[in-house]
Amino acid sequence: MTKVRGDDSLPSATAATIQSPTIPTVGDPADDKPQPASTEATRASLPGYQVRELLGRGGMGEVVGARDERIGREVAIKRMLGATPGPRAIERFLKEARIQARLEHPAIVPVHEVGRDAEDQPYFAMKRLTGGTLEDLLATSPSRQRLLRVFADVCDAIAFAHSHGVIHRDLKPANIAVGDFGEVYVLDWGLARALDERDAVVVAPELDSLDGMTRVGSVIGTPGYMAPEQARDASNVGLPADVYSLGATLFEILTNAPLRDRDAPAELEPSPAKRHPERGVPPELDALCVAALATDPHARPTASQLAERVELYLDGDRDLERRRGLAGEWLAKAREALASDPVRRRAEAMQSAGRALALDPESRDAAQLVTRLMLEPTGQLPAELTAELASAEAAVQRRQSRIATTSYLAVAAFLLMASWNGLRSGALLALVAAVAAVMAAAAFRLSHRAARRSEMLGVAVGNALLAALLSRAFGPLILAPAVTCVMAVSLTSYPQLIDRARLVIAILIASWVLPVALEAVGVLHSTWRVVDGEVISTSSLIQIGKISTTALLVGANVITIVVISMFANALARSRRDAQRQVEIQAWHLRQLLPSA
Repeated sequence: MTKVRGDDSLPSATAATIQSPTIPTVGDPADDKPQPASTEATRASLPGYQVRELLGRGGMGEVVGARDERIGREVAIKRMLGATPGPRAIERFLKEARIQARLEHPAIVPVHEVGRDAEDQPYFAMKRLTGGTLEDLLATSPSRQRLLRVFADVCDAIAFAHSHGVIHRDLKPANIAVGDFGEVYVLDWGLARALDERDAVVVAPELDSLDGMTRVGSVIGTPGYMAPEQARDASNVGLPADVYSLGATLFEILTNAPLRDRDAPAELEPSPAKRHPERGVPPELDALCVAALATDPHARPTASQLAERVELYLDGDRDLERRRGLAGEWLAKAREALASDPVRRRAEAMQSAGRALALDPESRDAAQLVTRLMLEPTGQLPAELTAELASAEAAVQRRQSRIATTSYLAVAAFLLMASWNGLRSGALLALVAAVAAVMAAAAFRLSHRAARRSEMLGVAVGNALLAALLSRAFGPLILAPAVTCVMAVSLTSYPQLIDRARLVIAILIASWVLPVALEAVGVLHSTWRVVDGEVISTSSLIQIGKISTTALLVGANVITIVVISMFANALARSRRDAQRQVEIQAWHLRQLLPSA
C-alpha cells in the first residue's frame, strides 16, 4: 500500500501560504514509484514564470510559488517530477487539472493555465492562497458560528461540483482552506472523478490507520472520513460519499474531536450530542450530522441540503418541537435522578434540568426545578459541593493564619521591648517567648495548608496557655484582657471552630481566671491588689517605674488595637465578599430564569 499524506505529502499550509496538494499516487504501481526531487535548475525552467520557493513535494510532483511575468501576479504551480512519467500518470495529472478548471466556483481554486515545461513535463498554474486550513483553525478553538459558516461554504462548493457530475472523494479539514480574509476553498481534487468515468479496479481496503493520511493504491481516500461504501469500492461511489465526509467534518466541528479514532469500535455512535454531551451540541445540528453519517447512502441529505440547513440554523431557525421534546426527556432524567438519590445525584439532576431549560427557555417546569435545586438547601450536601465548601473554608483559614502569624511575632517583639526595662524573671521571659514562637510557627504552617478541627482545638489550647503566661507576666488587668479578646476574635472566626465557639471562649476565660484564682488562694504570689481605692498592678517579668514603662504600655496597647482591627477587617471583608457573590449570583439567576 502506498501511503501519502492527506494533502499527498505536502504540508497543508505555512504561515503565509496555503500549500496546494501534489499528485495522488493512484493506479499503476509502475507509474507511482517515487521520483528524484527536482533541482533548482529544472524548477526554474518554466517559460513565462519566475519560479520562487518550493511550497511542497510529494512522490510524483511538487508545488512551487512563482510570479507570472506576463501579467505580474503570484501563482502556485503544480508540476510532475523526475524521469518521463507513463501515459497513465500524465493522464491522471491532466485529469485533475481539467476537473479543477471546469469547476468555476468562488470556493474552488481557479486554474489559470495548463502547459508543459522545458523538459516536456506537464504543469498547471493556480491561484496562490494565503491563510491556513480548517484543520489549523480547529486547533485554535474558534467560535462554533465561525466554523459553521466555513462548513456551509464548503457544502455549497461540493454541491456545485456535484451539479457538474464531480465527486471529490477526499474531503476533510486538512483539504479545506480558510483565507486571511475569510475566503474558503476546497483543495486537493487529485482523487476526484466524474460520474461518467470509472477508476482502475481497487481492492478492499484495510482500515488500520486513522491518522488523517490519505490512503491510495488499495484505498482511495482518508479512512477517518470516508464513507463505508467508499471503503469497500472507491471506484464506483456516488455523490453521497462526499456527504458522509462532510458529516465527519461536521462532527469534528461540533465536538472538536474526530469521528473515528484508533480505539473506536466498528459501529460508531454517529450522534455528536450522545458521544460528547459536554459540548452542548444543538439538536438541529446533531440531527443533521446523524443524517449525513447514515450507513445507507440513499438516506443521506444532499450537499445542498446540508448547506441550507446549516444556513437556516445560523439565521436563527430552530426546530421548536424537537427542542421541546428533548427538553422533556432531560427534565424526566432530572426528576428520575432526584427521586432515586436526591443527594448523590443532585449534580446530575441539576445538569439535566439546566439542559432542559436551555433547550426550552419557556418551560416553566424546567425553570421551577432549576430554581428549586439552586435556591433550596438540601439536608445533606453532595460530595462535590462539600469538597468545594471545604476548599473555600480552607482559604479563609489560611488568610486568618497569616494574620495570626503576624500577631504572634508582635508578641515576641513586645517581649523584646519589655526586656529593656529590666528583667525580674529571665525564665518567665524565655517561656513566654518560646510559646509565642511555637504558635507563630504553627500559624505559619496553617497559612499554607488546610487544618483539621483537632489541630485548631490544639491551637486554641496553645493560645490559652500564651494568654495565661502573659497574665502572669504583666498582671491580669493590664494587657491580658485585651490580648485574650484578640485571641477570641481570631479563633472563633476559623471555619473549623465556628461551631465550637462556646468551647473556645470557655478555654480562653479559664486561661484568664485560673491565674487570678491561684493568686487568690496563695498558690502564686499576687500581681495586683486594691489599696485605698486604687488598683495596683505589678509585673512578674519586668521592672516597673522606669521612664520606658510608659512607652512600653502605650506601644502594647497600640499593637493590640492594630491586631484586633486587622482581624475584624479580615472578617468583614470575607463576609462582604461572600455576600456580594451571593447577591451577584442571585441577580444573574433572576435574569436567566423566566417568570413563573
